Amino acid sequence: MNNGIQLIPFLNLALAFIPAIVVVIIFLKWSLDFRESLHAITRMLAQLLLVGYFLAFIFDSDSALIVLGVLTVMVFASSWIALRTIKLERKNLFFKAFFAIFLGGSLTLLLVSQGVLNLNPWYSPRYLIPLAGMIFSQAMNSVSLAAERMRAESGRGLDYEKARGIALRASLIPITNSLFAVGLVSLPGMMTGQILSGISPLIAVRYQIMVMCMVYGASGMASALFLTLIKPRDKEIQT
Repeated sequence: MNNGIQLIPFLNLALAFIPAIVVVIIFLKWSLDFRESLHAITRMLAQLLLVGYFLAFIFDSDSALIVLGVLTVMVFASSWIALRTIKLERKNLFFKAFFAIFLGGSLTLLLVSQGVLNLNPWYSPRYLIPLAGMIFSQAMNSVSLAAERMRAESGRGLDYEKARGIALRASLIPITNSLFAVGLVSLPGMMTGQILSGISPLIAVRYQIMVMCMVYGASGMASALFLTLIKPRDKEIQT
């Protein structure tokens, strides 16, 4: 098996944008607002190019303070982005989303990094930052779906407990679908990347099991915490 991963030339990489541009053209043809999609693609490109250089610097620095700083930025950014569709209540709900994503994500990250992987040093950036990125991004998506669905169900007049249950289930639909599909429909990112880099599929499978469990747990805990925090007299999301 080839142990070296293939380098993608920038010219070849440009071809990967064709499907994304097709979607933007569909938005345009259907008279939908294509600017958000175009902005998202452009922002993704800029952010990933920058983060590539930034991660190289972090890996070389081997500093616990820098790693903790990056994790803090991740939590703040994911908490703000999670409430992107709840514009009127965004500021009021921010700290609830922050606490939910921080607690659900951090507990999961701590267990995986120190229990499953037993990292040495504990802040090993080459492992900790990618794992944190997966955990916090999935928790962010779940909280976002929970917030949106909770607002919709409350607007229909459902009481808190019924709306909470519907919102929690809805927030976990994407990751639950992934659990059903993994290995049958899809080979997820981490597993695919490891196989492409020459690692045995039997080893890659163990890592992927860890990843699927951690993102499901972090997503569920973050959503449940968020929905609990907005419960009683907090009417911001229900108006």
